[in-house]
Amino acid sequence: MTTTIRLAAAADSNMTSLALPLLFIAMWSSGYVVGKLAVPYAPPFTLLTLRFGLGAALLLLIALATRAPWPSSGKAFGHLVVVGLLIQALQFSGLYTALKLGVSAGESALIVGTMPVFTALGAALMLGERTGAKQWLGMAGGVLGVLLVVWHKLGAGSSAGIGAYACAAVALAGITLGTLYQKKYCAGMDLRTGGFVQLAVATLVALPLALGLEGFDVHWTPTLVFASGWLSIVNSIGATSLLFVLMRKGEASKVASLFYLIPGVTALLAFAVLGETLNALSLAGFVATGAAVWLCTRAR
Repeated sequence: MTTTIRLAAAADSNMTSLALPLLFIAMWSSGYVVGKLAVPYAPPFTLLTLRFGLGAALLLLIALATRAPWPSSGKAFGHLVVVGLLIQALQFSGLYTALKLGVSAGESALIVGTMPVFTALGAALMLGERTGAKQWLGMAGGVLGVLLVVWHKLGAGSSAGIGAYACAAVALAGITLGTLYQKKYCAGMDLRTGGFVQLAVATLVALPLALGLEGFDVHWTPTLVFASGWLSIVNSIGATSLLFVLMRKGEASKVASLFYLIPGVTALLAFAVLGETLNALSLAGFVATGAAVWLCTRAR
């Protein structure tokens, strides 16, 4: 009986450890597709203001209703501000600006898809994590898989210049540095109050840009209402919170390897929702990225 109970507990633990990464990948990937649905009705910084602002308001209500603990010191509050500036404001401002300036979705996915490599390097320098040969092999395979997934989209109708690609690189820097900083300084934060602080800071960054550059030009439609709600609840709150939970449970470099799967899952969702095409190289890329994540997360 005791053995049976232990096996059942182990099975439940394995299911949970598998379910959280899969849910994170699906939720994070959905943001690219839903964002594409919303862009025709609101320019980038205006859309980000709606996304961040609604998410911050919801988390504030939840935090107050549940009497969630607030940061215990000014230093802890400051760390949350930095993570919000990096993961939310810097990443998505860079990404949306790059898309607006002509970088294709495939090129953006390829650039941001290299995030696990830089996170592994940063984790070794900042967090003292050790990266073995199998994990480096897995990361190399992940980059190859991402390249295969988006190869047919590279340069397709792109009119982007160096500045546009620099914005995509800024997005990569935001998510990479933000992930490492969160792991080092904010691992124990409350997801309700910590998430509110981060989204509130990001709103304060996006709002002046939306007003000054775009005139906060919103065309309210059912699609935009749905997209704004989805991006706020599922992506800004749900997916980001799951990322932080996964960071608490594992090494930064191994959690970051999940990002190899984002371009592939995004391509599948875009195929199902937007009617975008897939080809044999993309399917091969799915296999390569899946194998890379398995190797990275299993490597010691």
